[in-house]
Amino acid sequence: MEILGTAADALLVMLELERLGYLFAGVLIGLALGVIPGLGGIVGMALLLPFTFDMDSYSAFAFLLGMGSVTTTSDTIPAVLFGVPGTAGSAATVLDGHPLAKQGQAGRAFGAAYTASLAGGVFGALMLGASVPILRPVMLEVGSPELTAFAVFGLCMVSALSGGSPLRGLVAAGFGLLVAFIGQDPQIGVHRYTYGWLYLWDGLSIIPITLGLFALPELADMAIARRSIAREGAVDTRAGQWQGVKDTFRNWFLVLRCGAIGAGLGSLPGMGSAVIDWIAYGHALGTEKEAAKTFGTGDIRGVLASEGSNNAKEGGALVPTIAFGVPGSAQMAILLGAFLIQGLVPGPSMLTTNLEVTYSMVWSVALANILGAGVCFLFSNQFARISVVRHSIILPLILAVLFVGAFQGNRDWGDLVILIVFGIIGWVMKRNGWPRPPVILGVVLGGIIERYLWISTKRYGLEWMSNWLVIILFLIAVVVLALPLIRDMRGESGFRGVISRIGRPRLDVNSWIYAAFIAVFVFAVSEASEWRFDARFVPQVFGWAALAIAIVSFAWHTVVRAPEAGAASGIRERMLNQARLDISSDDSGEFDRALVRRRALGFAAWIACFLALTFLVGMLPTIFLFTLAFMIVEGERWPPALAIAAGLTVFCWYLFNELLALPWPNSLLGNLSPELKAAVPGI
Repeated sequence: MEILGTAADALLVMLELERLGYLFAGVLIGLALGVIPGLGGIVGMALLLPFTFDMDSYSAFAFLLGMGSVTTTSDTIPAVLFGVPGTAGSAATVLDGHPLAKQGQAGRAFGAAYTASLAGGVFGALMLGASVPILRPVMLEVGSPELTAFAVFGLCMVSALSGGSPLRGLVAAGFGLLVAFIGQDPQIGVHRYTYGWLYLWDGLSIIPITLGLFALPELADMAIARRSIAREGAVDTRAGQWQGVKDTFRNWFLVLRCGAIGAGLGSLPGMGSAVIDWIAYGHALGTEKEAAKTFGTGDIRGVLASEGSNNAKEGGALVPTIAFGVPGSAQMAILLGAFLIQGLVPGPSMLTTNLEVTYSMVWSVALANILGAGVCFLFSNQFARISVVRHSIILPLILAVLFVGAFQGNRDWGDLVILIVFGIIGWVMKRNGWPRPPVILGVVLGGIIERYLWISTKRYGLEWMSNWLVIILFLIAVVVLALPLIRDMRGESGFRGVISRIGRPRLDVNSWIYAAFIAVFVFAVSEASEWRFDARFVPQVFGWAALAIAIVSFAWHTVVRAPEAGAASGIRERMLNQARLDISSDDSGEFDRALVRRRALGFAAWIACFLALTFLVGMLPTIFLFTLAFMIVEGERWPPALAIAAGLTVFCWYLFNELLALPWPNSLLGNLSPELKAAVPGI
């Protein structure tokens, strides 16, 4: 009863006009940051933290948590409309949300996403309120072996996201892991795969990698097809979002399960949103009826799974942060600064003397999700209309924001280089049926796996693998990996049916992609052999494993013939077809390869021009010149093109330079004329 009374008192405090004002201000800022690729909760938390010095504890946490709780609500907008994840937490939403937008059902995707986000966010807040006192003894029992097993389990979930081809998914994940090992070794400070480039010392930022793998390939496809996201007149902006709300209630148990996954995994330090939504998506794929046939092609349940989990993790991440002072996510690590500013100490005191402040955080998360979903619902129809805007207008607008966002990774020219490199990799993978999500999952989990595996091995030797929870998680991972193979064999008359399809080796484009991956893995393990043991242990373990899997997968692809048309069906064929470039022409049928190649090179030339202009005169002037030139060349009239280019430039100047005070890339003109650089931002 005492706890319920304290919770009620905290609610009354949060409903005061001043606290609601701070909460709503934080919500609006969070929604704006979530829409812009490359920004998000971490950037917002860092930017808003200095403004809390003069606030009381209730107002400060309402402001910060109001912002942080809703970035994964509004990040749905670019994920659905453009196939560009606004934050890492919406990457899985792209798989089904963007195909729905292409089918003219953006409004439906928004309605489902906002409702699931609201339900997940409130569920996470309720879990936080109920579990802080209960989970304290449980959390103290979770050590590095269990966290290692959780990370490996998350990595093995790629098999559920790889079109029924777990080996190919693991090859991609192995590549992501090796990317994560670039930079200084966390144990002894050895520089790994840096080759004297200072930018690589701290490793690669997830922001340009994510935007390169997912955003640039989608924009390239749009440029090649030269059409809007959805066909003109196909968007239902009136009833669509309410259909999405009905979908959420129709699949309420799925949303509840994914909310529990998000909140539960969010309470484990290091299991961030970039991992949680994929695990929830994989859970839905493995448990929902007929999901294997429809996920990845515009199934609303895929949107519900991702969005139901990523908002719930915020409440879960607060559990270890409040109870132990151990941040449940990078965003929570910054929030710990607010504890110091307010003179609060995470730990037992937050469950006793400061319990009212703790429950004010619970109400802040819950109210923020309600307010955030409400604001998004009000403008959902307007957002859906964006999907029928012409490519000549949409493309330069997205590209401008994309480059600004990518530069915020390490705020170095190297971020833009990495964006382009992974954009090329992502486009090649998309064209040839390779799953891209496992690469991101490998990059995100690489540091987590290395840290906890090294600690577990150093402290326990191999005995950590005998832990009962570790054994259970590894067994589940093995089952997850084996199921697609078992389904394949059942659909092809068992093992004998597979053997009967073995023939003479054949080489195609995918064979060269396999060769490239194998070469990367061989190079990585050979380079690692020259480092000290502590630095090479984890990279070599996973490098050799990835090399072995790549060789087996290459052999399977090369010597096993595909089944006859109609002989097999399921997610493998659907996902591979959907992963290839899906372009319909204007009136003359499908584009031929020569036209696709020519338009792809034209898009690459536009990207090169943007980078060259940025290097010469700065990014802000480039945004104006690039937008104007692109629209004129693509057939837009001068007056609207000039107005849009000027409007976008002013918007970027005010938002990025004045409000957020983000840095701009150095340019040749700015270096030659420091006075001009000081007078004109973005040069």
